[in-house]
Amino acid sequence: MVSVAIARNVVGVIGNIFSLFLFLSPLPTFIRICKKGAVEQYSATPYLTTLINCMFWVLYGMPWVHPNSTLILTINVAGTLIELVFLTLFLIYSDKKKRAKVAPVVVGEVIIVVVLTVLVLTLLHTIHRRSMVVGIICVIFCSMTYASPLSVMKLVIRTKSVEYMPVSLSLATFANCVTWTCYAFLPYDPFALIPSLLGIAFSVSQLILYATYYKSTKRQMEAAQKEAETGRLSQDMVGNGNSHNHNIDIPDV
Repeated sequence: MVSVAIARNVVGVIGNIFSLFLFLSPLPTFIRICKKGAVEQYSATPYLTTLINCMFWVLYGMPWVHPNSTLILTINVAGTLIELVFLTLFLIYSDKKKRAKVAPVVVGEVIIVVVLTVLVLTLLHTIHRRSMVVGIICVIFCSMTYASPLSVMKLVIRTKSVEYMPVSLSLATFANCVTWTCYAFLPYDPFALIPSLLGIAFSVSQLILYATYYKSTKRQMEAAQKEAETGRLSQDMVGNGNSHNHNIDIPDV
C-alpha cells in the first residue's frame, strides 16, 4: 500500500511540472519583446503579481514556517527566479517612463517580503501561528493571481471571441490546480487548498467560455480572412488598372 508521504511527493512533483509550465508560458512574449527591442503595449502587472505571490509561498514553504513543504518551496523558488528574469528583460526593453513605474514596485515587493519575514520570525514564536499568518497572506495573493484573467473573460463575453484566451493555458491551469488540490489533502492543508479550488473555478469558467464562443470565433476569423483577401484583390485590380492606363497612347489633337 502506498503511504501518504509517497503519494504526497508524487502529486507534488506533478504539481511542480504543471506550475513550471505556467511560469514559463510568457516565454514567447519575451522572445517577441527581445526581437523587437521594445515592450510595446505589454503590461508588467501579471509578472509583478506572480513575483510577490511566489515570494510569499517561498516564505510559507520554509521549515520554520510550515515544515514538510519542500515541493511548495522548490517550485516557488523557481517561479521567483523566472519572474525576476522576465521583469529584468521588461525593464531593459522599457522606455524611461515605464521603467520608472515598474522598478520601484519590484524593489517594494522585495522589501515587503523581507519585512514580513523578519516580523514573522521575531513576533510569532510557534509554527502554528507562523503558518496561519503567512498562509492567510498567501491565500489572498494567490487568489488575486488566479482572478487576474477576469478582464480577459470580460473581453471574451463582449467580443464573443476567444482569440486572446488560449485554451492550452486554461487547461494547464485547470490541471495544475487539480493537482495541488489533491496535494492539499495529503495531509490536509487549507492554505494550499483554498486558492487551488478558486483556480479550478476560474479555469473551468474559462473552458466553458471557450466551448461557448469557439464556433463564433472561428466564424469571425474566417470573415476577417475573407475581408483581408477581398481588400488585397481590390488593391491588385486598382494597381493593374493604373498600369493599363499608363500604357494608353493619347493621340494629338
